[in-house]
Amino acid sequence: MDKYNTRATIENTTLWETLFVVTKDGKKKPSIRFWRWCSIIGVHLLFFLSYHIDLQMLEGTLSGSRFLGFHLIDPYMTLQVFAAHHEIPTNLIIGTVTIILGYLLLGGRAYCSWVCPYGLIGEIGEKLHKTLVKKKIIKSHPFNHNVKYIFWVLFLVFAFISGYLVFEVFNVVGIISRSIIYGWGVALSFVLAVFLVEVFYSQRAWCRYVCPLGTTYALIGWGSATKIKWDDRCDHCQVCTQVCIVPHVLEITKKNADRQGKKEISIMSGDCTLCGRCVEVCHTDALNFETKLKKLI
Repeated sequence: MDKYNTRATIENTTLWETLFVVTKDGKKKPSIRFWRWCSIIGVHLLFFLSYHIDLQMLEGTLSGSRFLGFHLIDPYMTLQVFAAHHEIPTNLIIGTVTIILGYLLLGGRAYCSWVCPYGLIGEIGEKLHKTLVKKKIIKSHPFNHNVKYIFWVLFLVFAFISGYLVFEVFNVVGIISRSIIYGWGVALSFVLAVFLVEVFYSQRAWCRYVCPLGTTYALIGWGSATKIKWDDRCDHCQVCTQVCIVPHVLEITKKNADRQGKKEISIMSGDCTLCGRCVEVCHTDALNFETKLKKLI
């Protein structure tokens, strides 16, 4: 993918091309997407090997696991347990605090781009969706991104009323994670249904409008030390918003955006998944990663 000489939109690049980028001096190197996909595959390979050959490195699933003996618990899982049973076991508290601290440093919704297995599948569905839209075979149906908060509350209410973790029946992330580790099951048919909705009806619908896991990590992301930074080299071409999974976070890149005279601004929205796609399509290099950890060091 050569962002300096082409408009590197989803429609104009193949998935293979996006795994490598061309630098200003013409050299080719692995892209951020390449390393993200390696991260996702690597995490789940560790889960698989820990279960099947007793590697004892990363045991469990994404909902709840142990890394080298340290508990790691998905925050939304803990909220569901509390809603359903009105108490939280100590190991869940420890695991949840560990995860929250980690993502406060690394970026809240980075989980969605660097760890979640459906994130990888969703990107493939997104490419198919954009191709069909470009050929005028289908129309895309966007929704208000704030609808995700309704689902976030709704599944907690279901857990409170029923005493069961209702969301886990529909959780495509948990379904895929368990299928990779323990074997395929009929629940994957629901994942296929979600994938088809995203391909033929609404781009990245699960991640943008439904998934309460992503919403929880977005809440953490508001206070994250790692952000995407914009500067005034931007020429407002809007390619970044075209490739962004959550384009509303890049309102700052629009020509009429109110920047109050600032030459550099951090993307503060917790919805940013830190996927780096905006960075790798910006031909003026106006978007880059920044971390406040440097100041601490």
